[in-house]
Amino acid sequence: MGLLGNYTLPLWSNFNHSNFNTPTPKGMKTILPVLSLFILALVWGCGQKTQDNQALYDEVMKVHDEVMPKMDDIYKLKQELKKQMTDSSTVAVEKRKTIEATILTLDSASENMMVWMRNFNPIPDSLGEEKARAYLEDQQEKIKKVKEEMLEAIEEAKALH
Repeated sequence: MGLLGNYTLPLWSNFNHSNFNTPTPKGMKTILPVLSLFILALVWGCGQKTQDNQALYDEVMKVHDEVMPKMDDIYKLKQELKKQMTDSSTVAVEKRKTIEATILTLDSASENMMVWMRNFNPIPDSLGEEKARAYLEDQQEKIKKVKEEMLEAIEEAKALH
């Protein structure tokens, strides 16, 4: 006697499979592959947008990472220009004004980078991939402008040496 008493389970080989051999409707043979392809394309398309947004995010960060070390250059140039003004009492009034304007340009470029970093907070794709993409494109333009301002300020300061 087994665990179930006198009751025995039917063997799978004794199971009547004829109930499951019903013919598939002709339309199902066509719909199933089309539906499968549609679902596959949808999943792939969504993944592609996410990858595109990731690539755009990477580009934004690449520009940031490229110019961030320039913040140190800005600081050093600013200190050198201040020293140049204090060390030489014979600096012409016009040159002094140029140095002061250049220091302000360096400060502005540095501050613009700090503002961009404080405000940069990418929208997660869960809020909408299109919104995330639009945000990243806007941020890409902003960081490129910051980069341009920083490089111009640095060149301007180097020209005064």
